[in-house]
Amino acid sequence: MSTRHNYKNLKIWILGLEIANDISDLLIDFPKYELYNLSSQLSRCSISIPSNIAEGSSRTNKSFGHFLNISLGSSFELGTQLLIRHHRQYIKQEKLKQLENKLEEFQRMTMSFQNGLSQ
Repeated sequence: MSTRHNYKNLKIWILGLEIANDISDLLIDFPKYELYNLSSQLSRCSISIPSNIAEGSSRTNKSFGHFLNISLGSSFELGTQLLIRHHRQYIKQEKLKQLENKLEEFQRMTMSFQNGLSQ
């Protein structure tokens, strides 16, 4: 029998939401001419992280695993997007490291959670 999950109680969802909010705060200082290009892409992949956890939580464990894969993929995409922004000098090294650490924690936690679903 498959268990449904209340996404609001999942530590991975809480951390994913925190990451999305961190990115939203970061975008306030980005150049306005990047609004529809870099900022939009960064925002979309960060929002995808907790959103896919929430959507998948109502599904079977097998299907939930698929949504967790999408969320993980978005977290890796976000890491790449942050490096591009850092290269363009929109993000300072300290802030980049802080966000990378959160992303790595999210990825570890999500992979561990995902492994537990398949047992």
